[in-house]
Amino acid sequence: MSPFSAYFRLARVGWILVREGVVSALPSEGLPPMVALGKRAVSAFARKRAMRVHRAERLSQAIERLGPSYVKIGQFLATRPDVVGAELAQDLTGLQDRMAFFPTDAAKTAIRDSLGRTIDDLYADFGEPIAAASIAQVHPCMVATGTGLTKVAVKVVRPGVRRRFAADLQVMYLVSHLQERLLPHMRRLRPVEVTRALEQTTRLEMDLRLEAAALSELAENTRNDPGFRVPVVDWERTGRDVITMEWIEGVKMSDVEGLRAAGHDLDRLADSLIQSFLRHTLRDGFFHADMHPGNLFVDPQGIIVAVDLGISGRLGKKERRFLAEILYGFITRDYMRVAEVHFEAGYVPGHHNVASFAQAIRAIGEPIHGQSAETISIARLLSLLFEVTELFDMETRPELVMLQKTMVVVEGVSRMLNPQFNMWKASEPVVGEWIRDNLGPKRLVGDMRDGLKAALRVAEALPDIAAKTEKFHGEVMHMSEHGLRFDAATAEAIGKAEARHARSGRWALWIIAATLAYIAFRLS
Repeated sequence: MSPFSAYFRLARVGWILVREGVVSALPSEGLPPMVALGKRAVSAFARKRAMRVHRAERLSQAIERLGPSYVKIGQFLATRPDVVGAELAQDLTGLQDRMAFFPTDAAKTAIRDSLGRTIDDLYADFGEPIAAASIAQVHPCMVATGTGLTKVAVKVVRPGVRRRFAADLQVMYLVSHLQERLLPHMRRLRPVEVTRALEQTTRLEMDLRLEAAALSELAENTRNDPGFRVPVVDWERTGRDVITMEWIEGVKMSDVEGLRAAGHDLDRLADSLIQSFLRHTLRDGFFHADMHPGNLFVDPQGIIVAVDLGISGRLGKKERRFLAEILYGFITRDYMRVAEVHFEAGYVPGHHNVASFAQAIRAIGEPIHGQSAETISIARLLSLLFEVTELFDMETRPELVMLQKTMVVVEGVSRMLNPQFNMWKASEPVVGEWIRDNLGPKRLVGDMRDGLKAALRVAEALPDIAAKTEKFHGEVMHMSEHGLRFDAATAEAIGKAEARHARSGRWALWIIAATLAYIAFRLS
């Protein structure tokens, strides 16, 4: 996309946010004086009807006007309260991912193009859509098997969504670059990297083969786990634009009365849900990162079935130990150890004082120990912890923020099932076992094994390392004797980059002028 198109799209986005009263509802705290002044000025253009509704509803209406891409962007930002703030993230959480259906013929065309086979060859019956989201929609279908007809769910990517999302993503990149340039305090949150994470997450979500692979991996990890599973994937009928999977007969977890009427033990389901999530996180380092109640079913056997694995999260061994030691430190009131873990992991810059950081951690932990177990929220604890770390220049850790956001949702679902849900008691079997296996004597054996493997890999690479070192030494010596020179291609690339920068600046000025002229025309 050209800079002109990006600025034009940004102007359109800004105008819709202004008209729907979203800009006027944003907090002014922390904004530069000129930006705060501009915010007050443009708030006068908000529609009176929009100003009469709550901020969350204004935001929802604006994003619906902007289109499906922005619904997905809003849902992603809802998982990043560190970037948009806790209040705005909460407003974005309420975004409804219910879009208009696209024609069934278009879905069939996408399947034929993706799999290279006719619909009649693939399915015995192809039903009309029953659910549509920003990226895909779902059709109930029938597949002929050796034992008869089997009902399946077929998820098909929305036509043109990749092209539209790519164009809208350029606006996000433009905004993130402007944030880093105009709001220096935002650089700690690395908005450009956040946008890059959004791009990667959504591109993965738009390739349904990868969702199928995630379902397969989670199924493999949980095949012996009690009370939890995921749908079985039909790989023969799965491609980039289509995924076919087992049809789940059950009750959605959002339907509490339906679960109760079906005779399910709600307290047991609440415990099973949080234990499953922690087991996936700590044991496997791979978890379903979109476990809202609409994506969770309970089958007739009382087993939780998680669907729609388009968004998943991963934690390395270091992050898993970090999480477990934090939880264990708060349980034992060892705040100094919690602080030391942050420094050992490199999450808090070393120039800060460990004892001062431990003092801030104590301010979070002590009030928790004064409450009953039923009212203590691990998700809330992690949220407070991330707020405190901002005071100590802890940079954004996307994997930890996604974990915290998912834990908030999972804990919320558990408390919806059981208002007296005891988070600590339910999680202790999983967390306690993991701590015993990974923070005790077994940890030393595992670390020694990993260290030996790493040493063997280094030994195998030594010849290549020696050759590259010798080559690098020769190049350095050559530069010291003859100076640093650019080749013709490098010089040409630098010239083109400078020219593009100058053109972008000129286009920006024209866009700003055109936008002001448009606003003046609307007011006249």
